[in-house]
Amino acid sequence: MDPLHTGGLTATGSFRCADCGYLMTLSHQDALPGCPGCDGHRFERASLFVTDPDLAAAAIPAPTPDPAREFVLREAAPRMGPPGHYLVFGDAGLSRIEVVILAREWTRIGRSLAADVRFDDPTVSRRHALIVRQPDGMRILDDRSLNGVFVNGERVEWRTLVHGDELAVGCHRLHYVDSAAPARRLPPDGSDDRGALAEGRYGQDDDRAASDCRVS
Repeated sequence: MDPLHTGGLTATGSFRCADCGYLMTLSHQDALPGCPGCDGHRFERASLFVTDPDLAAAAIPAPTPDPAREFVLREAAPRMGPPGHYLVFGDAGLSRIEVVILAREWTRIGRSLAADVRFDDPTVSRRHALIVRQPDGMRILDDRSLNGVFVNGERVEWRTLVHGDELAVGCHRLHYVDSAAPARRLPPDGSDDRGALAEGRYGQDDDRAASDCRVS
């Protein structure tokens, strides 16, 4: 079979790089791009069903960069504290970055004045979530919230946290940082995201029920 070349118009289907074996799929008719794996320009048509484990791994696309996440972690890095567990998050416009050390046995997140990490936001329940120190690490628990607790996009009742996890509490995204984690567990952008102690309290309490920005 004659090889296909970058720039040539082709139909939908799967194509394997003739140089490195990278497998990619086009969902609509388009010009064949360069190989993301080696910048090669020669391709062969491939089956949609990959049986070679090495080729299957090569077909998995790289994670999509998240500029907001990378910005928050990068801005937190200069406020480096001792190795430990942290929550890192920004306000709505990312004009202020907060870094909260998880030094206690449990940390309360919510809208209540008694919360350790407080958001004056009706999408956040008064008692929304708890982060509890366990022998196997830090664990987040849904504290009977209305809108739920999400870890990396998945709604959970509880979850043992791993360095780099993204937590969703109402409209707010928080990033869990274990600055003592092995280097292999750092975020994909390779940033050093340790931070220092800072308070995460906002505004006054609000009795309104959560409505806008409901996570589902």
